[in-house]
Amino acid sequence: MGYRIKELREALKMTQAELAEKSGISRGTISALEQNTVRETTTKTLVSIAKALDSTVDQLFYLR
Repeated sequence: MGYRIKELREALKMTQAELAEKSGISRGTISALEQNTVRETTTKTLVSIAKALDSTVDQLFYLR
């Protein structure tokens, strides 16, 4: 499973640190999700990240 977090974050000209602060999720977790080194996470984490990106959870996933 891949995530589009980096693509969405960069479109907003936001750093990982800014996203971490806004979402309440650690920068390390965000980095791991962006690099696909973590393939599973909680719904709560995805909801927090999506909200911080003015997005939805389904938009965080690659559509392939």
